[in-house]
Amino acid sequence: MITQAVLLCILTFAASGLGTATGFGTSTVMVPVLALFVPVPVTLLFVGLIHLFGDIWKIILFRSGFDWKLVLGFGLSGIAASFIGASLSVQTPGLPLKQILGGFLLLYTIYLLRKPQWSLPKTNGTAVCGGLLSGLFAGFFGVGGAVRGAFLAAFDLPKKVYVFTSGLIALFIDITRVSSYLAGGTLLDASLLYTLFACIPLSFAGALTAKKFLDRLPQKTFRIFIGVFLGLVGLKLLVWPS
Repeated sequence: MITQAVLLCILTFAASGLGTATGFGTSTVMVPVLALFVPVPVTLLFVGLIHLFGDIWKIILFRSGFDWKLVLGFGLSGIAASFIGASLSVQTPGLPLKQILGGFLLLYTIYLLRKPQWSLPKTNGTAVCGGLLSGLFAGFFGVGGAVRGAFLAAFDLPKKVYVFTSGLIALFIDITRVSSYLAGGTLLDASLLYTLFACIPLSFAGALTAKKFLDRLPQKTFRIFIGVFLGLVGLKLLVWPS
């Protein structure tokens, strides 16, 4: 149990740092590892709670990046459209959805790297459209963070705006999903609960480390950095979709 707790603490620090720096990836890193030790519903609750605190750290640490027009246009439309996308995915159970998304993310990454100056115009209309498409994709494919990151990267946003917006949108989604896990009767046993209490401050330490890294990362390199990790997530989904 002690070894498991130490591993989870290290994993939380690393995943929180990655999730803060890129705006996605915490669940992608933590879920496959934690699922080796505990049942999937418990895994989803534990990681969901870490993810939720990670959202809070992003909002606090990058609060100067608040852009209310982007949050309202992209965020609200995206959250609403994600429910539509989720209902559509239920009607297509035979499709390899995550592999399709993995292929899309790989092609998108290649395009970003080949066209580093490309970006969508930062208007209210494109924000709403981007939010709608992002939400539909996220709900349909079931991988919200990477899809949201891909669409936000298309606007070529300043670092603080990108991280704050991704964190605020994710916070509303994570509150909903964690509440549904708890309402469904999923609980953490005593040992995992104590481990969670140790992991929460470590998730903040990871987020703070990521902020210091981003402060030193040039803005012109930031989207390339995001694109590389989008490509890695795409490759993972293509090869190992579960």
